[in-house]
Amino acid sequence: MMKRLTLATVLIVFGFVAGLVLTGRMRTAEDAVAQPPADSEAAPSAPAQSRSLASAVAGMPDLTHAAQLAIPSVPNISSTQVVRTPNSPFANDPFFREFFGNSSPFGYRERLQQSLGSGVVVSTDGYVLTNNHVIGDERSEVAVTLSDKRELRAKIVGVDAATDLAVLKIEARNLPVLAWGDSTKLKVAEWVLAVGNPFGVLNQTVTLGIVSATGRSLEGSMYEDFIQTDAAINQGNSGGALINARGELIGINTAIFSQTGGYQGVGFAVPSNLAKHVMSELITHGEVRRGNISGVDLHPMTARIAEELNAPNAKGVFVYDISARADAYAAGVRQYDIIVSFNGVVIEDPTHFMRMLADSPIGGTVTLGLLRNGRSLSAKVPVVQTERAPSRRR
Repeated sequence: MMKRLTLATVLIVFGFVAGLVLTGRMRTAEDAVAQPPADSEAAPSAPAQSRSLASAVAGMPDLTHAAQLAIPSVPNISSTQVVRTPNSPFANDPFFREFFGNSSPFGYRERLQQSLGSGVVVSTDGYVLTNNHVIGDERSEVAVTLSDKRELRAKIVGVDAATDLAVLKIEARNLPVLAWGDSTKLKVAEWVLAVGNPFGVLNQTVTLGIVSATGRSLEGSMYEDFIQTDAAINQGNSGGALINARGELIGINTAIFSQTGGYQGVGFAVPSNLAKHVMSELITHGEVRRGNISGVDLHPMTARIAEELNAPNAKGVFVYDISARADAYAAGVRQYDIIVSFNGVVIEDPTHFMRMLADSPIGGTVTLGLLRNGRSLSAKVPVVQTERAPSRRR
């Protein structure tokens, strides 16, 4: 009996000691896990680690700050214009129009047409940039609804159909504005945000994308500097801001390339540097003054023309015809010359040439590099103001 009692006592004591040892080891292990590493004062918390891991996996930048900078500076633009339409049910019939032209024997009716879009506040005292097609007509009545819900009547300072830009002025002070970015520093695949204010059932909208290409040309425009992006640009955010990851204004949303009018992954924006130049011209002169060389008929180069005129390649612009009374003729330019450079810059094609010519100071001169029968020449040609371009509508 005593032996059994002694054995039971020994087993109980052994179990108790083993429990203490095991518990101590587990507590020591837990304490070791809970302690920060020796070379770090504080380890990141679990939520911080999760956020860091999620960011690393996604590879996406945090653009919330950039969006918050832009949203207060992007108002809604609404314009109302009187549209005169013929009463005739055959107004669009080609046979009918061949006889009556633009006149209608059935009379006309007038109706109000409203368009909506976005804009960008570019000065604290009320200058606003938007699209020409959002305004619709220089006689339109335009209202600007700010992010704080104030609706103000806007004066149309000027419009430019060639770049699809318009400048408005509202009577307000201390408005939030975006910092101008340098669009020449944009890189393909750089993250951008398209910010708009379509109004209606929507207020501010932000879409994300990248710069797909720079230096794009649009049909009906002499410029080839448009920014192409896959950030969704549609009717609502047209005229709004295209910003970079730093919240800087690097473009004005202007157009979508679509057969249906819906977003299909290709949008365009006017670069900020060009928009700033156009805005300055409209504010100062009421129109964009563009340089021109009068009396010269220019055509694109082709491989066949290059071969016939002994040119090394098809770059440049071909002088198809020139008036003997033109300033360019007096400066030494002749028919069948090839303009290969503009103030030392090699000319790629007519669009490239016309853009640089358009941006040249009125009344100044430009140096044209010419190629004539395989010989290199140069001519200093005066720049005159071109006639105002016809309105472009989308």
